[in-house]
Amino acid sequence: MLDSVDKQIIEHLQDDARQTASELAEKVGMSVPAVAERIRKLTDHGVISGFTAIVDPKKVGMDVGAFITLISESSEHYDEVIAAARAHPAVIRMMSITGEGSHYLEVRTENTSTLEKLLGEIQAWPGVNRTETHLIMSQYKKHGRIPVADAVIKPPKTAERDK
Repeated sequence: MLDSVDKQIIEHLQDDARQTASELAEKVGMSVPAVAERIRKLTDHGVISGFTAIVDPKKVGMDVGAFITLISESSEHYDEVIAAARAHPAVIRMMSITGEGSHYLEVRTENTSTLEKLLGEIQAWPGVNRTETHLIMSQYKKHGRIPVADAVIKPPKTAERDK
């Protein structure tokens, strides 16, 4: 469970993960060591799963983005499909889904020729019957924030209560 300070820290880190513990401490009204410890605990408990640089794919030559739905014959090769997706550098996200397909991939490639080659590779993965591909034309909202305002809150610890 998160308390109100944990939520503030998460909100601030989602705005800018490069903030120092000192900057965060000032924003949430705590000491630097206390904030650093909370960040460590949030990370250790998997609430924060990492800190990463966000790269503009077009500026590094990955001009074509697409979402690919995998339609599988059965779940017999489920783990193999996951392993193949994890291993492929063009696959930047993979989700297991309900509905028409079994998995949903977000991919980035250099151009339509490399996308076509990638589709051939994916269609050769064990158990994949076919794919449905949707090209990304424009992107209007990039990295959305996880709303923590409605997350379960635990009361903050007080010296009185902790005795």
